[in-house]
Amino acid sequence: MEPLVLSLSAFAVTIAGVFLIAFVKGAFGGGFALVGIPLLSLAMDPLTAGAILAPLFIVMDVVALRYWSPSTWSRPDLKTLVPAMLVGTAVGTWVLAELDERAIAILMAVVSLAFTLLWLRGGAQVTVRDRSLPAAVAAGFGSGLTSMVAHAGGPPLAMYMLGLGLSKGLYAGTTSIFFTFGNLAKAGPWLWISPPDGTMLWLMAASAPAIPPAIWLGWKWHERLDQLTVYRLCYGLLALSAVKLLWDGITGYL
Repeated sequence: MEPLVLSLSAFAVTIAGVFLIAFVKGAFGGGFALVGIPLLSLAMDPLTAGAILAPLFIVMDVVALRYWSPSTWSRPDLKTLVPAMLVGTAVGTWVLAELDERAIAILMAVVSLAFTLLWLRGGAQVTVRDRSLPAAVAAGFGSGLTSMVAHAGGPPLAMYMLGLGLSKGLYAGTTSIFFTFGNLAKAGPWLWISPPDGTMLWLMAASAPAIPPAIWLGWKWHERLDQLTVYRLCYGLLALSAVKLLWDGITGYL
């Protein structure tokens, strides 16, 4: 991994990516973290992008908990989802540690494009009629694994949670606290895999002030935003960024 060179493009995409993720997190709880690595990879390598974002997700969680209080958490679901997520995070850490930078770029791009296609086909609307233990374990494990590998833990969790018939507020609060635990669990492994240098730390510090207003704005518009429209825009951006990331990974072998 080459040292990150500070540039206007790196600064711009980092700020834009952090603001977008925080805004959607404020609006819908779980956020849209999977767009982060592909978007930031327009200006840096994916491992650097993932390491910059990992601590910032914790800042987002701390701010978001002000709006999504314990009364919005579905505790019966969290008791199963969180332990399974921790196991998935451990497996994801092993996967990242074993792959080289080009393979990681391809893996992250494939995961992002797969979830985009799944969403387009309505896969995130899979119906779960009850709180099935195997389904909850699979959702938690899958979310932890893809969250660690590509900051893409949202879709596996959504495929389970959206079928439970939770209210909009309860769904947002539960996903928010779930990813709080998840982001705490993966921050250390990410920084171990990609230790931050001075430029990365500067970008983290410069991006952090954008988080509180972005989350507040998303929360303020929670009732007025159409989730489908917002996700269409986000998945469109994700697909474009992921294609570029895939191209970089493939051409790196040529």
